[in-house]
Amino acid sequence: MFSSKKDPHSVKLAKLATLVAHNVHISGDLEFSEGLRMDGQVTGNVAGRPGEETLLVVSDQGAIRGNVSAYDVIINGCVTGDVTVGHFVELQSNARVLGNIYYQQLRMDIGATVEGKLTKIDSQSAHVPSLPAPPEYGVDYVTN
Repeated sequence: MFSSKKDPHSVKLAKLATLVAHNVHISGDLEFSEGLRMDGQVTGNVAGRPGEETLLVVSDQGAIRGNVSAYDVIINGCVTGDVTVGHFVELQSNARVLGNIYYQQLRMDIGATVEGKLTKIDSQSAHVPSLPAPPEYGVDYVTN
């Protein structure tokens, strides 16, 4: 999953400097630098600091109800909103995305689901579409 070499086809090694634990629920937008592991829940947009090679990991316990943007993203939980990835996105087997995914490189494991469009971003122009407010899908993203 992680690579310390300069492989353009994988997630770059980043320090996961921040953890949102499984019993934490944040309401509001969240901006991070370096790396963020999401085991808890966020209702709001989650974004890596622009211009940095950030890494967001959403574990199988994690859930985000809002738009997501980062350099590299690994999802094994639930995201209800659009996901914009500057470099590489990995959807692991428990991933559930209810929204569109904009990416340069994509890896999707068996069992992952996406209810939205997959759109490859041109790496030369680095054009990333602006994201609207998170969609209302009427689906409860938290299962206990």
